[in-house]
Amino acid sequence: MKATTITVLGVPMDLGAGRRGVDMGPSAIRAAGIHARLVELGYKVEDWGNVEVPQPEGSRVGSKRARFLAEITQTCERLRDQVVRIAEQKKFPLVLGGDHSVGAGTVAGLASHLAGRGQNLGLIWVDAHADMNTPATSPSGNVHGMPLASILGMGPKELTHLAGVVPMVDPRNTVLVGIRDVDAHERPQVKRSGMHAFTMRDIDEHGMMTVMRRALAIAGDGTAGVHLSLDMDSLDPGEAPGVGTPVRGGLSYREAHLAMEMACDSGLLESMEVVEVNPVLDERNRTAQLAVELVTSALGKRIL
Repeated sequence: MKATTITVLGVPMDLGAGRRGVDMGPSAIRAAGIHARLVELGYKVEDWGNVEVPQPEGSRVGSKRARFLAEITQTCERLRDQVVRIAEQKKFPLVLGGDHSVGAGTVAGLASHLAGRGQNLGLIWVDAHADMNTPATSPSGNVHGMPLASILGMGPKELTHLAGVVPMVDPRNTVLVGIRDVDAHERPQVKRSGMHAFTMRDIDEHGMMTVMRRALAIAGDGTAGVHLSLDMDSLDPGEAPGVGTPVRGGLSYREAHLAMEMACDSGLLESMEVVEVNPVLDERNRTAQLAVELVTSALGKRIL
């Protein structure tokens, strides 16, 4: 990471999720002290507020195969444009979600910025889920299960073409870490995509150190830097109860911190987002507080 200024940008969207509440995630993370913690690390921190998001009550669901797709696309376009502005100013974008469909907008901004310079982006997607569904395969129609597929050029054109370059990220520089809940029709798409996926079994067998070392080597190979997309449901629900789609058997507290610390140590990190914090389901803002801890580990906090 070369930037000395971190720009915080909230995307209070839950249009892509099956449960309401993640639209309050950015506020919960801010309330947990993200700004002060980053200042303590020596960064200049500026907050650009929240991207405007349509409310579901005033929106049409549209196709049940991709619910609220028009409104999600509109939000991702606004997010993309803001991320481009941040990147052009040589600042570090820190995006606070919202559901994980915001990832399509964040990556679109980064990919668009780099494409204009003849450069490519690496991507590490830390998640319990593969997020590789399309409208044709999704059992729910929830778009927060589709952003990674869209980034890799699969799915609705409204999302796949957000960056003006398809795919937004080369699958060979794309890594999934921590998956353990993959839909039946998603599995073939993950395998065919050409990206690299490390399941929880891989982490169990080889350890987080080995997995992250490989992930960083893959995402950083020939790229201008790495974007880290952290879904808080990647952690075990015992550590992060305030998420919309919890899955048992996730990352431990120390595994998650080690992954963030290694991302920082690599020097490859150029942007980050943290998503799917749902205060409605949380316990005294525990999950948002943990999100802040993990962000600070990714951005330089050390034990000694």
